[in-house]
Amino acid sequence: MEPVRTCVGCRTRASRKDLLRVVCVDSALVIDERGALPGRGAWVHETPECMDAALRRRAFVRALRVSGPLDTQTIEKRLNGYGHKVNGSK
Repeated sequence: MEPVRTCVGCRTRASRKDLLRVVCVDSALVIDERGALPGRGAWVHETPECMDAALRRRAFVRALRVSGPLDTQTIEKRLNGYGHKVNGSK
């Protein structure tokens, strides 16, 4: 049985492999590709709708239990298409 997580953007439950794990490192949101970074994580679908909804509703701040504003630059780059792996590159 696969672990199930809830997307902070759309609030639907999905398999862990279908979601991205996001953690807070030094007040910046970082995508945890391997799922190995320490600390509390928030899970989100890798769709523009879910990421935009999570950013708009400040769901990452609540899910990660941090205070103050977060640097969302890496998430926004991913949302805009930057940071995607190209032709299987690492």
